[in-house]
Amino acid sequence: MTNNTHDHITEATAILVSLGLPRAQQNERSALCLLALLNLTPNRLWSMAEAPLMGITPIMNWAREHYQREYAPNTRETFRRQTIHQFMAAGIALYNPDEPDRPVNSPKTVYQIEPTTLALLRSYNTPVWRNKLSHYLAQRETLVARYAQAREQNRIPVKIALDRIQAKDKSALIQSSYAEHTAFTSKLKPRRHSSEA
Repeated sequence: MTNNTHDHITEATAILVSLGLPRAQQNERSALCLLALLNLTPNRLWSMAEAPLMGITPIMNWAREHYQREYAPNTRETFRRQTIHQFMAAGIALYNPDEPDRPVNSPKTVYQIEPTTLALLRSYNTPVWRNKLSHYLAQRETLVARYAQAREQNRIPVKIALDRIQAKDKSALIQSSYAEHTAFTSKLKPRRHSSEA
């Protein structure tokens, strides 16, 4: 492994932190996905970043070819669900920009770095990086902030005029509300995996 290989992975991870991605995406897999979406091989400068269209398997193959990171074929869904989906939610990657009406289960599905994000990342390791990053973040809500806001919204108390409801209905209403709240909040909790794919 060359120094540049290690440097780019470390830098890409730092960028993901700067862009406000959650801790679950601040890892080598996500860094390699970002580097692949930029076609940033170890000996290229950040200013040389590109925006190729790439599917999940090509991203994994790219990581093996350029960064000597081997991932088992059965980890494709981990790449998709634990990295690429969050990239799309954060607005840093686009889904099928070449053919937006492509079927969801198409084997031709591709992703691409979002143009504004590409312009920002080309400035990494330059004197203008911090200013560009501040401007970029001012225009967007980070995914971490969005998740925190969703959690905070769950804490807003709901007042119900229970005095207007008959006693037998109060119990059913409370149980139903609790079940709905539990189901909703369980969807917001980040899933933890015992091992990194």
